Amino acid sequence: MQRNPLNKGIVRTWMDAALHGSHDYYACSLPKKLGFLVSLVLRSLFSGVYINPTQTAFLKNLSKDAIIIYASKYKSRFEYLFYHVRYKEETIPFPEIGFEYRIFLWQKISRLIRIALAHVDYFFRHKTFPNPYESGYFQRQLEAGSAAFLSLVDRKGFYHRFVKAKQDPLKYLIELQGMTDRPVYIVPQWLLFSRKPHRPPRSLFDIIFGIHENPGPLRRWAVVLRTPQKASVEISDPVNLKDFLRKPENQGRDLEQLSFILRNRLLEQMNRHRQSITGPVVKTRQELKELVLRNRQFQDFMKRYARSQNKDISEIYKKSDAYLNEIAADYSATFIQALSMIVGWIWKTMFDGITLDMEGLRRVKSAATKAPLVFVPCHKSHFDYLILNEVLYSNNMPCPHTAAGHNLAFWPMGPVFRKSGAFFLKRTFHGAKLYAAVFSGYVHMLIDQGFNIEFFIEGGRSRTGKMVLPKTGLVSILLDAYKNGVCRDLMFVPVYVGYDRLLEESAILKELEGIQKKQESFWQLIRARKVLKKRYGRIYVQFADPISLEALVSRSDQSMQEMDQAEYQALGRNLSYRIINAINRISVVTPQALTACAILNYPRPRFSQKEIMGYVETYLNCLHSQKARLSQNLDDTYHAVEDVLAMYNDRRFIGRQRGKGQDSTAIDEKWYLVWENKRLTLEYYKNNCIHFFIPAAYTALSILSSDAFQFSVSTLQSDYNFLQDFFKYEFAYDVDKTPGYMFRKTIKAFIDDAILMPHPTLPDTYNITAAGFRKLLCFASFLKTYFESYWVVLKVLKAHNRRDLVKKERMKKIRVMGNQLYKQREIERSEALSQVNYENGLTFFNFKGIRGAEDEERIEFYTQVIQKYLNCFMVQK
Repeated sequence: MQRNPLNKGIVRTWMDAALHGSHDYYACSLPKKLGFLVSLVLRSLFSGVYINPTQTAFLKNLSKDAIIIYASKYKSRFEYLFYHVRYKEETIPFPEIGFEYRIFLWQKISRLIRIALAHVDYFFRHKTFPNPYESGYFQRQLEAGSAAFLSLVDRKGFYHRFVKAKQDPLKYLIELQGMTDRPVYIVPQWLLFSRKPHRPPRSLFDIIFGIHENPGPLRRWAVVLRTPQKASVEISDPVNLKDFLRKPENQGRDLEQLSFILRNRLLEQMNRHRQSITGPVVKTRQELKELVLRNRQFQDFMKRYARSQNKDISEIYKKSDAYLNEIAADYSATFIQALSMIVGWIWKTMFDGITLDMEGLRRVKSAATKAPLVFVPCHKSHFDYLILNEVLYSNNMPCPHTAAGHNLAFWPMGPVFRKSGAFFLKRTFHGAKLYAAVFSGYVHMLIDQGFNIEFFIEGGRSRTGKMVLPKTGLVSILLDAYKNGVCRDLMFVPVYVGYDRLLEESAILKELEGIQKKQESFWQLIRARKVLKKRYGRIYVQFADPISLEALVSRSDQSMQEMDQAEYQALGRNLSYRIINAINRISVVTPQALTACAILNYPRPRFSQKEIMGYVETYLNCLHSQKARLSQNLDDTYHAVEDVLAMYNDRRFIGRQRGKGQDSTAIDEKWYLVWENKRLTLEYYKNNCIHFFIPAAYTALSILSSDAFQFSVSTLQSDYNFLQDFFKYEFAYDVDKTPGYMFRKTIKAFIDDAILMPHPTLPDTYNITAAGFRKLLCFASFLKTYFESYWVVLKVLKAHNRRDLVKKERMKKIRVMGNQLYKQREIERSEALSQVNYENGLTFFNFKGIRGAEDEERIEFYTQVIQKYLNCFMVQK
């Protein structure tokens, strides 16, 4: 029977009209518009899932001409649908193509009909079904700007690739990158339904409904419907295929090898990313203890130690186990979850909010996929580790194991801290060889298991407000772990945690005055409940770029195994000072700190707000030149300072005064008087930001000490070098920058601020401007307090022989001398009567060989030097 050509033509015309002249209809593709009702339902269901805005901003900032491919670990139609709907809502590239996916349920009826018609028509014409790879559909869509979605682990996908020899999406993308100049980015990501770490073996519930890492459809929908706040999206670092193919090790490899390497790299990155969120596999405290005690190297040490002490090995085992009980944490994810709610309530009750460095946190999360993290925050308050852990936990990172002083192991807080990841150490390991070995073994075990660690490099809380110089003991233990091959790398993360107002303010100031610190106890905790009734302003949490230990060591010409003891210790000091300086660079300058600087550096106790503003503006110019991080309320400097003065007045740090004189403007000004007994409190807040001004202070004092309005830079460099050495126990120096570099950089900043003016004819010569002289005094005044403290110490050393300055008596003699000189007005600043300053001054003079009146020549030298610099401030009187 012959077919009617007319009917055939009608069918073809109708088919072309229905398909709009194209066969590009595939179930792997989701249209931009799913339909009003479907879109409404899905948006409502998915809206509760948290997507980090910093990560979405990062996606938006990818190259505009990039081809973006999202990658999940496990195949899931749920995830494909979720990313399509939510990313479209977030106005970021959303996946419209799913490699090896078929979606029917959520398609429009009209689109399903077209898909069926296209496949039937194509089959009758070509005797095979259409293939989006071979037809060029994928290439056309991707080059037109559509994003795609693929999964790395799928049983059927493996069968198709290796048994039926079908197209592999990764192979296809590698080929596509070879045909286009546009970069192809593969963006690994997780849709997390639980942050609990993996805990073998699987329960019956997990077998039926899927594990936390890869839940089944019912479990996914149940979370989204009942508790969507438990679900969140985590985006990992994109892999640029163009860069991947350019790597020397990938040159000459065939497509099969490249796709295999790429898949493994993506899977490894995703597994590390998930572990950086959940933490490593959960083991009991007893299991972790056994890992330490059964370690072969530690067992060899115990045998040697038993022989050296002439003791039975069983006794050493017993003692080591007892030490581990003192040290070890009892980490509990469930307890941390409960504690997070309590800490969240406390800081919301006590503080006005938290300023969090989200971009810095994103870099930290990226580093966590490469190596274990070592968080190193500054230490101002007992709240530091609670705040940092809460920030990490609420941003999908596991709480680190935190090194805490043994003084915090008191009941009931000791068990609480252990459950939240704290492990305890003694203040000194001197003479405790076995204890030191047990502690080192425990830290090495934590690193080996993949746990993050947190410790305070200052050793204890800062009593002065500025960073304490680093204690390198725990740094050395971590270096040993890397040296012994416990880990391939360690990422040190400097963290700044600051406060508008310090909780332990009164206790710390008592210690500065020489009153002995009270031991932490349960009753002290009970008495501290009154702090909940006060408000303490804002909290500031900032993250510096992680420091890779592997990268730092690679800068050296030799490996750690080749270093001698002196070089090894130098590496530890270098790393420690890098951390201290990184924390200083990211610290936030608040109006409280800046106003305290101006009040204390002003030459008279009585001042007006107008006079203080001149100092504040000078300091702000210096901060802007360093691109320092400023508190947001400093955008309106005048009102910020006005508010701080009012707050300091309410807290009795300063007192309001009546205006005096004939000038009506002066009478209308707001005048204040700083109370002498509160200067030490203000000194604490001043020191929160003093590190930003130290290079300027050294430079300014070097210029002023020349006693001329014209000077040559070369003649003053030695003064700068001397001052940096003189105060090396007060302020950390930048290990990457020489004193000469810092001096010239500061000179340039002074020129930009019109403090100095280059000489028109003489090279390397500068003149001090009329306004510049006053500004130089503004900066130099930061050092006056420390000179006066060191002057007190030197007076005591000059007045007593070495045998009279026994350790227990010398600090008492220094305090008596300080009070005496202050009453005689030989010392002008009461904040110079600081025990910490005295201790640092004593350490410096002892280092220089001055231990008593016998060292007459050296004492005379430093007497003249201190007098020379203190005389620079006489002009202020």
